[in-house]
Amino acid sequence: MTLTVTDKVAAQEGTAQHVGIERVFPRLRFHRPVFLTGAKDASGRFFVTEQDGLVHVFRPGVSTTNEVGETKIFLDMRNRISREGNEEGLIGFAFHPDFKNNGEFFVHYSSSVKDMTGIVSRFRVSTDDPDRADPNSEEVILEQPQPYRNHNGGSIEFGPDGFLYISFGDGGLANDPHGNGQKMDTWLGKILRIDVNKQDDGKAYSVPAENPFLADPKALPEIWALGLRNAWRFSFDSKTGEIWAADVGQDRFEEVSIIPRGGNLGWNRYEANADFKKDTVMATPEHDEPVAFYGREWGISVTGGYVYRGEDFPQMQGSYFYGDYATGNLWRVRKNDKGNYENELVRRTGRSIASFGTDDRGELYLLSFDGGIYRIVPTENPENTFENWPQKLSETGLFASMKDKLVADHLVAYSVNAPFWSDGAEKSRFLVLPEGKKLGYRESGSWSVPVGTTIVKNFKQPGRIML
Repeated sequence: MTLTVTDKVAAQEGTAQHVGIERVFPRLRFHRPVFLTGAKDASGRFFVTEQDGLVHVFRPGVSTTNEVGETKIFLDMRNRISREGNEEGLIGFAFHPDFKNNGEFFVHYSSSVKDMTGIVSRFRVSTDDPDRADPNSEEVILEQPQPYRNHNGGSIEFGPDGFLYISFGDGGLANDPHGNGQKMDTWLGKILRIDVNKQDDGKAYSVPAENPFLADPKALPEIWALGLRNAWRFSFDSKTGEIWAADVGQDRFEEVSIIPRGGNLGWNRYEANADFKKDTVMATPEHDEPVAFYGREWGISVTGGYVYRGEDFPQMQGSYFYGDYATGNLWRVRKNDKGNYENELVRRTGRSIASFGTDDRGELYLLSFDGGIYRIVPTENPENTFENWPQKLSETGLFASMKDKLVADHLVAYSVNAPFWSDGAEKSRFLVLPEGKKLGYRESGSWSVPVGTTIVKNFKQPGRIML
């Protein structure tokens, strides 16, 4: 059953307890990370893709909190990637289900060689280094010209049936000016399904016999579902096989849907459940309504995630986690005892949620454009970490005298080797470490600072004091 989530329902006063995020691999920082995955080859490796065209690989060892200090470059595609548009780049990555034996993986990217074209290609791993791809092994599987530089879609995922699923946005600009969402003679605004293990009709792939529109002479045979505006991320529930997709909205709503075979999400006739362009003729009679959506006061760019099927946190089993890039809100959708879907805001993360990913054990991670990787975990910490934040300097306990601007005795003064110019201001610096904790020194890169550390920087100019 579909839950119709009104603005009032979605706009909860608080957020769910016991779900949070924790930073993992704190010494690693990525530039615009857009995907994370394991290879499902029993190696335990993590692969992180960056939008500019790099794919990193590293082994975490026994813990996600250990001091992994560097990565290897698995693939460098920067000379083939277009970043002219904000949404262009290396936007999809997937390992073949039999990667352990055949060494094949697939990428979805915006081409700089064929400008304004989305390309899905096959690559193979190097024969002499399992942590390095062969950059010369590219085999183009399919190409899709883009009328504009946004709404590229991006996801590529292998389903439980072994076929490759691919999302393309409606082509861009705004409002779907070409009506691609409901056109059956274009891949734009669609999810495709192809068989990359066979070739047919001169193509680098074949079309599975069970694809839903094979009998329609006006439809492209690769189409699996239609009516999408820009499904930046979709994924499969590893237990049920359901496809969950988050579709970025136009002006009013962000939506999450479970996509059936031949499904039609309704764009641009509908935006979520609401009328958008009433004169658009639907390509199919049915509009598959979303299981969840939210309005503009809660976010402006939905980022699809995964149904949690990991081992470490049984209490999160069966919850679909997704987020909003702009607000950092983290949500989950799950079925209640009556079989209805409930949409729940679980955390205001304060992060720019660009993507999600899972490791080989099914544990769930969040990627932020602050460069960090975060694990989604149960927690006892309150959602609003600033709820009891002091409103006045006198309430912080950092000053022995506000009148004389004297800091408290427990503050430790420190200085830096090369302070930068601040318009002639004199600066003093202090810190307070949690009891029993200390700074972690590193010869290069940032030092590690314990959680709970307070850092104070005081600016002073003749005639005035700035705090």
